[in-house]
Amino acid sequence: MKFFSTLTTSLLVAGAIAAPNKAADECLKRKKVEASYPGDDDYAELAEPFNLRLQYKPAAIALPKNNKDVQNAVLCAAQSGLKVQARSGGHSYASFSSGGKNGSMVINLEYLQDIKLDQNNVAKVGGGVRLGNLAQGVWDQGKRAISHGTCPGVGIGGHFTHGGYGHTSRNWGIALDHIVGLDVVTADGKFQHTSATENSELFWALRGAAENFGIVTTFYLRTQAAPESVTYFQFQWADTLFKSKKDFTKTFLHIQTFSQNASVVDNRISYGIYLDGVSTYNLGGTFFGTPEEFNSKIKPELLRGTAAPTKVVVEAYDWISYLILMSDKTDIREPLQGYDEHDTFFAKSITVPESKGLTAKTLNNFWSYITKPAPYAFFVIINLYGGPGSAINSKDTNFAAYNDRDSLFVFQNYGTNPTTLDYINGINDVIIKSQPDTHFGAYLNYVDPSYSAKEAHDLYYGQELYSKLAKLKKKYDPKSVFWFPQAIGQN
Repeated sequence: MKFFSTLTTSLLVAGAIAAPNKAADECLKRKKVEASYPGDDDYAELAEPFNLRLQYKPAAIALPKNNKDVQNAVLCAAQSGLKVQARSGGHSYASFSSGGKNGSMVINLEYLQDIKLDQNNVAKVGGGVRLGNLAQGVWDQGKRAISHGTCPGVGIGGHFTHGGYGHTSRNWGIALDHIVGLDVVTADGKFQHTSATENSELFWALRGAAENFGIVTTFYLRTQAAPESVTYFQFQWADTLFKSKKDFTKTFLHIQTFSQNASVVDNRISYGIYLDGVSTYNLGGTFFGTPEEFNSKIKPELLRGTAAPTKVVVEAYDWISYLILMSDKTDIREPLQGYDEHDTFFAKSITVPESKGLTAKTLNNFWSYITKPAPYAFFVIINLYGGPGSAINSKDTNFAAYNDRDSLFVFQNYGTNPTTLDYINGINDVIIKSQPDTHFGAYLNYVDPSYSAKEAHDLYYGQELYSKLAKLKKKYDPKSVFWFPQAIGQN
């Protein structure tokens, strides 16, 4: 790693050998911004994305240590004609945090790791913090908690600004809903604080589309008191439901009805269904109450009329033990630098509107598709978003530039080491085509690089919200300094 480089190594850009970007190199050198370039010892490790299927070669990877460094890096990129994207944790499913193409400048925020809980229980959090460290930090400083996903290695940046679902979201809201302020560097290099009362227009846009408008260096997050204990539950059907289409569809339709039953379900319960079409069908989740209440009130209704599960688990956990359980690790703390977890995959999502749900025909067709031999390993996760009392669906686009506030379920369809994209695309197709009168959307945190920019805009934002964002893009970033293949303003 160097504070500057002579860039003697040629850079592969869009499949061709390109000349070094000397203007960016000289600018970063002059402003003393630490950076890594192709040919540097640490470049390959820093450039490596989470999704190894989509690897890009940045022209430069800036490693700012403070807000001023971020400002200077953005200005250097803009002045030398490079497109810019931030990397918080690098978990973008589409590798958009690598620029989404060769030859961008990546601003890696891994040095911005501060977590500080103030007297009002608002956490001031650096843009490079990972979820596990965030959860541990606010717990250690005040027994506090924040709603977010279960994977501790995910970075705060994309997760919080694109939604951020977790098993606490129906109770506390999604991660995005916890943002009360953001410090951001905009395309003109200005450092601005945003909130509901300060630069409120930009604050609104950042919560849902931040990567189009700037580099968020600091998050200000409301917290809540962590519960002393929560109840974890899991119902396992193993391969039982893959042997009978009738049982599969009957069980899911009952779960769907159960999930909308206000006499049993409130915002204290959440769950996800994990299935692989072969040997595993598990429904697991969280209840903000005691095992006794769950067993007496909720469990009988959830299982009523379903195929008998092969195993049932209902247990109470303290807060940190629960987070560790959900992470599928032994510790939620992650290294501050040198994070090195990767996968090779293709994933898609489907948001299912609560007003429609899924029909028996759709579920029958879904079963027929996933139980046939697949060309590679895959899984589907179906998370409950809506239902009675859901804090996720209690807000709308007036609150933030986030559109997914009316879903009952969100599907994540994930193929590992895919030899073709057709199979995962087919999962989406079989659901969507089975209900042609239903408007299905997609979830932005499971961003799908196979969509055109227009398709992505329609699915993630919808026309009305997108038109508002497009106007703000012209105002705050008229030259599209912050670019990726599905960026606002990209056709």
